[in-house]
Amino acid sequence: MSNNNKAVQVLVSSTLSFTICFAIWMMFAVLGIPIKKMLGLNETEFGLLAAMPVLSGSLVRVPLGIWCDKYGGRIVFFLLMLATVPAIYLVGLATAYWQFLVLGLFIGLAGGSFSVGTPYVARWFSRERRGLAMGIFGAGNSGSALTKFVAPAIIAGWGWQMLPTVYAVAMLVTALLFWVFSATDPSHQSGASVPFSEQLKVLKDRRVWRYCQYYSVVFGGYVGLALWMTKYYVGEYGFDLRLAALLAACFSLPGGVLRALGGWIADRYGAHKVTWWVMWVCWVCFFLLSYPPTAMTVKTTHGDLQLHLALTPWMFTGLLFVVGTAMAIGKASVFKFIGDDFSDNIGAVSGVVGLAGGLGGFVLPIMFGALLDLTGVRSSAFMLLYGTVCVSLVWMHYSYRTTAAAQPVAGAVAA
Repeated sequence: MSNNNKAVQVLVSSTLSFTICFAIWMMFAVLGIPIKKMLGLNETEFGLLAAMPVLSGSLVRVPLGIWCDKYGGRIVFFLLMLATVPAIYLVGLATAYWQFLVLGLFIGLAGGSFSVGTPYVARWFSRERRGLAMGIFGAGNSGSALTKFVAPAIIAGWGWQMLPTVYAVAMLVTALLFWVFSATDPSHQSGASVPFSEQLKVLKDRRVWRYCQYYSVVFGGYVGLALWMTKYYVGEYGFDLRLAALLAACFSLPGGVLRALGGWIADRYGAHKVTWWVMWVCWVCFFLLSYPPTAMTVKTTHGDLQLHLALTPWMFTGLLFVVGTAMAIGKASVFKFIGDDFSDNIGAVSGVVGLAGGLGGFVLPIMFGALLDLTGVRSSAFMLLYGTVCVSLVWMHYSYRTTAAAQPVAGAVAA
């Protein structure tokens, strides 16, 4: 088999595996709703339950990325998927809140697959095709939408306890298929002879922390909303679980599938320009989504004028679709930065950046729940996201000005 055919085969098998991993990583977005009702949880407790897999999935990203550099992506990806199967199955047998939290930590290992698959896939492609390849792999984020399509039907037909059993079988089968259809190239193990301490020196590079900040918005925000939106529709509009999950998928699906398009756009127009415009689109949408349903009385010369301002479910869903599309493109453009600037150490850098994004996805659902418990305003979740995007835009602006100012100086010194 030619190297090009192997690259395509690796990309397809890795993307399908990541899709299943992401679907399982996000399963408490739907599964948590009947569990919340069964255990009588408040909003903050629900947020913690939904976010628990995100915590462990984030924390393991750095070591997994480094192990991928050292041992190769194929074996690390395969063993990672196998390690999650027992915990997924045991969720169906859990009865106490703490049991769900502990099992959620083990299930969260599936989320670390991103830091394995990204460098594994990237090294099979040339620099010119790398952005698109990583974008296609990243489209596995659409596993979040897959859960929203599949999970409500399984829960409605056989009860919530059946979902973990189905997902455990799906993960086991996926791991075996991945091992059969993936491939190994020993030359890709760039960190095999590099000590752990040497690889971590990349953390001293300020660009890494800048990319962490960008990714905490586009990926952390995506994960946080993917976990929260099904419940948001149920509470805000009174929809049943199936309809709520279907509408929430209008955000999750483009937020995953269109990541491949984001990779192509970043290859063509550059990572900085694309990320900049993504932030502006999110800024506008979050401003509109932040406004809570409001009733006002306006005093006029003809008497009182009653105004009622609120987003209809279709307007709300349309804005979420735009946000999901923007975040998909932004996730790809941030990793285009990494692929261009750290081609020899993609595993370690993608692990650090993925950690930052994942921690954002862990913290946000908890903060959404706490803000809702505190204020009683559901759109407070979008107020929080609006503030994070404002900070991001300011930071991006001044970072770019500093970089642009340094370039002429560097050119003069070289001359």
